[in-house]
Amino acid sequence: MFEDEDDDFDDVNVHEDLIRFEAFLNGGEIGFLDSDRWEALIDHFIIAGNYQKALLASEEALSQFSYNNLFKLRRAQAFSGIGKLKEAVKLLTELERMGMPSFELLLTKASVFSQLKDSTNAIKYFQAALSVAEPEDRDEIYLDLAVEYENANKWKQALEVLQEAIKKNPHNEGAIYEIAFCYDQLGEYEKSIECYSDFIDENPYSFTAWYNLGNAYLKIENFEQAIWAYDYCIIINDDFGPVYFNLGNAYLSMEKYTKAIESFETSIKLDGDDPMAYCYVGESYEQLEEYELARHYYQRSLELAPLLAEAWLGLGIVEDLEGKTKAGLVLLQKAAELAPDNPGIIHVLAGAYEKLEQFDIASDNYLIALGLDPTDSECLMNYVHMLEKTESVLSAKTFLDVFEKTNPENEYIPLLKIDLWWKLGEKKGALELFKQCIERDREHALELFEINPALKNVAKFVLLAD
Repeated sequence: MFEDEDDDFDDVNVHEDLIRFEAFLNGGEIGFLDSDRWEALIDHFIIAGNYQKALLASEEALSQFSYNNLFKLRRAQAFSGIGKLKEAVKLLTELERMGMPSFELLLTKASVFSQLKDSTNAIKYFQAALSVAEPEDRDEIYLDLAVEYENANKWKQALEVLQEAIKKNPHNEGAIYEIAFCYDQLGEYEKSIECYSDFIDENPYSFTAWYNLGNAYLKIENFEQAIWAYDYCIIINDDFGPVYFNLGNAYLSMEKYTKAIESFETSIKLDGDDPMAYCYVGESYEQLEEYELARHYYQRSLELAPLLAEAWLGLGIVEDLEGKTKAGLVLLQKAAELAPDNPGIIHVLAGAYEKLEQFDIASDNYLIALGLDPTDSECLMNYVHMLEKTESVLSAKTFLDVFEKTNPENEYIPLLKIDLWWKLGEKKGALELFKQCIERDREHALELFEINPALKNVAKFVLLAD
């Protein structure tokens, strides 16, 4: 925005004029300065973030050069800097009406509208500034424009602009992060992977690109590829804390708990204490059946974030695993109170009530959890099995039939139907449905034997599975 900034700082006149201006603020006379010297002085204050002095200097400069619109522009920029945005817009609009449609004015007005959260006008003026910008300035303006599109939830327009930013400057890391954010919002993770892979082909040493590629793989649960991408990120920059946190999540999802612990601990070492990192370390130790260590890390997490529902959940699960389900129930209830919209926590709470044979309360919580996430196959399976045990197979089937009408997307419904039909003697229908499941997705269909291991001993099911 300001030309020859380095020269301004080195100019002897600026240092002399700073001394004169300080004396002026203390009641002295500043005398006459030519317009170039006023400009350098005001620019110095704005670059240094000293907007109040910039306002005073611009006011005095205008008393000597009332026709100089640049001083009015600087005054508007100073108003913006101290948060007097309406004053800034008024002055900028006045300059615009006077016929001063410069790149700097347009960019300043766009920035002020951005501060005002007026994305419509911010977009308008960023686009206008872009049309007259020098090539070397465009990639940053593209980035500002993209952020405004994001603020307006116009993700596809933001992506188009960000692609232009990358073309102008392949090293614009801000644009890389924003591309990932847009694809996340659109849920187009495969496109995100393609974008980052293409970018890495041209820029193989961009650790942020490798990091975002790993994040995209993590979103589609391709954990091996996520780890591969994170490893390359670490090779390029081994001091980047966030990559170790996400690497830990990938290892945790793959049940590689020792590696997960190592990754989270490195993340903590680089970025400091993090309640979620401690919570995930606790979960890893819980899976390794090292319950005292799990408890220690969950408690450490709660010391940092007493309202972290996941840590209360972890403590409750540890108590349950150690045979103290009643004590664990209190902790699980605390987790549910803190996160009443978390279906996973409500599901665990339902299981604890079921274990304590408080079946009515368990049923209520299973239904709440399924209402929050009807696609949770494990929750559906657990509830159906509880209905079989506490009521009857027919009751379980009746519930499942009703559930399917409103939630057909739960992928376990056909497998549970096969199991229930078989138990109710509807063997032909069960075998026919299993055959259809095998033809559609054999690997998923074989999960039937996890739902009911006894079916492994039924020859007709085994033949269809083979």
